[in-house]
Amino acid sequence: MTGEWVKVPISSVVRVLIGGTPNRSIPDYWGGDIPWATAKDIANVNGRYLNETEQFITKDGLHNSSAKVLPAGTVVITARGTVGAIAQVGRQMAINQSCYALIPSEVMDNDFLFYAIKATASEMQSLTYGTVFETITTQTFDQWLLPSPPLAEQRAIAHILGTLDDKIELNRRMSQTLEEMARALFKAWFVDFEPVRAKMEGRWRRGESLPGLPAHLYDLFPDRLVDSQLGMIPEGWEVKSIGELTDIVGGSTPRTECAEYWEGGTHYWVTPKDLSTLSVPVLLHTERKITDSGLAQISSGLLPRGTVLLSSRAPIGYLAIVEIPVAVNQGFIAMKPRNGVSNLFLLRWANIAYDEILSHANGSTFMEISKASFRQIRLVVPPGTIMDGFERLSRPMYSKVVENENASRTLAALRDALLPKLIRGEMRVKDAEKFLKERGL
Repeated sequence: MTGEWVKVPISSVVRVLIGGTPNRSIPDYWGGDIPWATAKDIANVNGRYLNETEQFITKDGLHNSSAKVLPAGTVVITARGTVGAIAQVGRQMAINQSCYALIPSEVMDNDFLFYAIKATASEMQSLTYGTVFETITTQTFDQWLLPSPPLAEQRAIAHILGTLDDKIELNRRMSQTLEEMARALFKAWFVDFEPVRAKMEGRWRRGESLPGLPAHLYDLFPDRLVDSQLGMIPEGWEVKSIGELTDIVGGSTPRTECAEYWEGGTHYWVTPKDLSTLSVPVLLHTERKITDSGLAQISSGLLPRGTVLLSSRAPIGYLAIVEIPVAVNQGFIAMKPRNGVSNLFLLRWANIAYDEILSHANGSTFMEISKASFRQIRLVVPPGTIMDGFERLSRPMYSKVVENENASRTLAALRDALLPKLIRGEMRVKDAEKFLKERGL
């Protein structure tokens, strides 16, 4: 079916540009308003578009280096480090010399180019160079072949795949907005004590409410701050250790050389790596699974849905609530909330208390916080009525995030199934459209 689609070297249908780095010793070249992407930025993209960069350069830095501003939508690929990571820039930006930008000619649709590279990425593995570490060079693009269907077909294919990615991106943005709202709510109630301060400053009368805070909940807050070992806190609230709110356990790794612990595994087994790529703190899947025999090697066993995970080393601070029963490796502190304690309260507290948590860590090779040290960390705890109020307000936001993540996983699976078939011509556009329509998309 693909006979009519010729394969062409990438270099024959794109212009390959390499980025550049302004002189690091000249401060005037750095800290401007031009996003400047590295291979790390591209490798960390969760989705299709690269929108955020760690560093920015100035116009002087741009003009006095080989860096160039790329238009939004440009396909970029990493040449070193994580070789072959690809993305499209979501806005105008520059890249460094560890990345290439691919500017298509008039015979290649830009969005199709992105998907064609993704679909043929396995071919790139045999076209890297280097003895110390692998790298992509311009020679790679002379040998890396892409299918080149008619331009109209390219655009139709890119539209189908792009529609799925756009739905995933919409879900991601919606979830991030909900996450920001939930974090802001926690900070207002439990860090800044905004409802209490509003009463103290005369900005509240009984029966009234602050924006986003129903009057019946506002009535639950006191109108005084009192001294405590953690400073001024609302009257009637308590200072407790995190170990009083949650059962804290860790995990381990069954011997990797023992096949009976791994082959045909059915139990989700989590490592910090599984959390490193999450865009929101919801865990629905793990890279590896273990067997019943493997699970028996982990003293904490299978942790229930709703457990809060905090990576405790290399690095400290990845967070997620598990939406599936899981076993964990030794790189976690797992928090199982006790009766009356919201796991969302624990999640938001751990996020905002990162510096405090880190201050209890130690280690010579890498920083790690032990379960014993973690249990002793103290925090301000509200009465149960206010904890329940926070749970009722924030739970619908979190549930929508979980719903979005489940939907995005389904969309990604459909996209990944269609991608190679469409790019190779094994499935035509009309058949793909019918396939998606049958699934309500």
